[in-house]
Amino acid sequence: MDSSQLPLDLGHRPALGREDFLIAPCNEVAVAWVDQWPEWPGHALAFYGPSGCGKTHLAHVWRTESAAVFVSVEDLLRVEPTELLKKQGGCILDDIQDDLTRDMELQRKLFHLYNYAREEAGYLLFTGQEAPARWNVSLPDLASRLSAIPSFEMGAPDEFLFEALLVKLFYDRQLTISKEVLRFLVLRLDRSFQAARDIVSVLDQQSLASQREITIPFIKSVLGA
Repeated sequence: MDSSQLPLDLGHRPALGREDFLIAPCNEVAVAWVDQWPEWPGHALAFYGPSGCGKTHLAHVWRTESAAVFVSVEDLLRVEPTELLKKQGGCILDDIQDDLTRDMELQRKLFHLYNYAREEAGYLLFTGQEAPARWNVSLPDLASRLSAIPSFEMGAPDEFLFEALLVKLFYDRQLTISKEVLRFLVLRLDRSFQAARDIVSVLDQQSLASQREITIPFIKSVLGA
């Protein structure tokens, strides 16, 4: 085998497990807090950072370990807090900031859920682009609760993590790429988890459709570069 090739031979699967989450300085503090559950300093925790930094993936990791449930805005408005936490020990509120600031009823529902979690030793995990303390909510009691939530920033992946992420994503799809191709992508893509997933998915689909190997000329043709 050419030493410049990276052998990637695992089957493709959804990359939302703990083993798929790559740890780097930009996210290691948040990961450490997932590991400390249930010894959290309270009943709520928050991870925040730019889109594509891995917040939702890390929330899935905690979900697997805690048996928590993702709670949508619709769930929060429709279902009573007692029901949301009745069978699950925790709730994940993923990126609800914009909806929350626009909807007073949603703020009231979240306030009741927060209080119920405290009363019943449940847990809430929030994600967003900003820390909950900076969310613009008009319900004073909820604003006070959100301001008290320990919040940990997750940065965009650095070059090392982004390269490792691309390798992992290609690996999952049983794709072999050269080091030159990897470097070409690292230097040209936005450094986000979502950008990495998107380009690997597109290249995989286009490669299969055209029966072509993933080379730099092929990538340029796909990207229109």
